[in-house]
Amino acid sequence: MSRTLVVTNDFPTRQGGIESFVLALATRLPADEVVVYTARMPGDAAFDATLPFPVVRDSAATLLPTPRVARTARDLLRAYDCDRVLFGAAAPLGLLAGPLRAAGARRLVGITHGHECWWARVPGTRQALRRIGDTTDVLTFLGPYTRSEISSALSGDAAARMRRLTPGVDPAVFRPGTGGEAVRRRHGIGADQPVLACIARLTPRKGQDTLVRAMPEVLAMLPDAVLLVAGGGGYGRVLADLAARLGVSDRVRLVGPVPWADTPAYFDAADVFAMPCRTRRAGLEPEALGIVFLEAAASGLPVLVGDSGGAPDTVRHGETGYVVDPDAPHDVARRAVELLRDPERARAMGAAGRAWVKDSWTWDQSAARLTELLR
Repeated sequence: MSRTLVVTNDFPTRQGGIESFVLALATRLPADEVVVYTARMPGDAAFDATLPFPVVRDSAATLLPTPRVARTARDLLRAYDCDRVLFGAAAPLGLLAGPLRAAGARRLVGITHGHECWWARVPGTRQALRRIGDTTDVLTFLGPYTRSEISSALSGDAAARMRRLTPGVDPAVFRPGTGGEAVRRRHGIGADQPVLACIARLTPRKGQDTLVRAMPEVLAMLPDAVLLVAGGGGYGRVLADLAARLGVSDRVRLVGPVPWADTPAYFDAADVFAMPCRTRRAGLEPEALGIVFLEAAASGLPVLVGDSGGAPDTVRHGETGYVVDPDAPHDVARRAVELLRDPERARAMGAAGRAWVKDSWTWDQSAARLTELLR
């Protein structure tokens, strides 16, 4: 029996999109064919005990492609009789591909998520990414945007070997009717009030400031509307100050971080989901995809997606939602009001989005694709 050694920094108990991506794939592979090598983290022992496969924690809080980590990964490859390697994030740990192939790995796959786009543009990291492409069998990509950006740094052969692997959504978890009424009551929102929601880490790149700036125009047409913003991060103070300056604090609910298990109910509390993500730092920081848009669609919501990087891949413009200008509050307000004023149309777009997710964006499909890539 062959096994896959998953080498990754991105694994719970840390929280984030990449961590969720790697965990969801690992748990959908046969348990007796997976071994995870990752960094130490607070609470890791209790979490690892819940998993059906071995997790080996390094003594370091962050894995880097050093000789010591290479030796440890090589020893685990042999100790667990692994002949396949999956890098949870291709950069930088994909630089271990050469030593692990020499140690007996027959198949090496590196998952890319979006940060590799800036690696492809910056001297030094660009050369490192090229080396990763040449020493792995496959680098994955999320969509056309990330493929174009990343492949620009690769050799022609490595670029030709790229394959698409996207994150997925569990439609049984993210669905209508998961507790939205209780969330509304918890935050003082009436059952009939129109709710525009954003559930994401609070940063300038996610565009929550544009949502706050759009609220005066939204409220001029829908005085009872509420903006529900869930997420952690110091940027929340900036958003609170902005809402106060614009005189909309009583219609903006900044509720802080929400446990992952509670997020389906927060989607269910909304009528429209919006995250007008933007590209920052002279093009080095785009939104590579945006799994929250797909979670919202699975929850039966129309989505407003910022025109950044690969984010537009998560919406069928005019059918499941709209692509909006992330730096134009008027554009966001216009689309939000259009949907909040017409609940029947919003529900139809949400239903179309949920059907699309179930057809094309499930974790089971992603895991089956990964199984093919590891063969």
